[in-house]
Amino acid sequence: MATRCQYESSNEIGVFSALTNSYALCAIGGSENFYSIFEAELADHIPVIHTSISGVRMVGNLTVGNRRGLLVPSTTTDQELGHLRNSLPDGVVIQRVEERLSALGNCVSCNDHVALVHADLDRETEDIIADVLGVEVFRQTVAGNALVGSYCKFTNQGGMVHPRTSVEDIEELSGLLQVPLVAGTINRGSDVLGGGLVVNDWCAFTGMDTTSTEISVVESIFKLGGGGGDEIVTDMRASLIDQLS
Repeated sequence: MATRCQYESSNEIGVFSALTNSYALCAIGGSENFYSIFEAELADHIPVIHTSISGVRMVGNLTVGNRRGLLVPSTTTDQELGHLRNSLPDGVVIQRVEERLSALGNCVSCNDHVALVHADLDRETEDIIADVLGVEVFRQTVAGNALVGSYCKFTNQGGMVHPRTSVEDIEELSGLLQVPLVAGTINRGSDVLGGGLVVNDWCAFTGMDTTSTEISVVESIFKLGGGGGDEIVTDMRASLIDQLS
């Protein structure tokens, strides 16, 4: 199931929230409507944690995590770290990372098994990602973009990449990640997938501008609606017929 929402009239919800299979982070200070949408879908399964990172609300850009752990930049305050430690499930490890490229959410994209990282990330940071998140780490670009966290999004079920990614690159990335991939957009044609989409193995949230066709692609590739690839074709055909009639 994919749900549309906005954070204070911004469709870049991936900037202000983060979602994994064991917890969700939401930025403090937004409208209660934003939190209530997340809590309605997630509260029965995983904790939804209201927080800031380094005193700013861009929790999606600055953090990276999966069901095993959460990595935050070295500028995270002791108070924020303590709040996160108290709120996260018992099995989840949280660690500060001393890294020049401190917007970890933009530089790293991961699921519970594999991580793609920015080519210039420190070797120590790569080791921490492997240890804390329990993943295999690959230095990659997506359609020539070094910010892999911004231009691709994947779970244990499937993934989406920048719309200009070549077929050869999609096949190579799909082989690395061992999940099916599709090139696509979010928020009515935006290629910044990490900004407009947060997703885990059973649930997704997208910006309010996302079209029904984009939603159907998201639900199909991430296996959220229980349908296969045929569902996309049917939905696209239906939307075209609606436009023509």
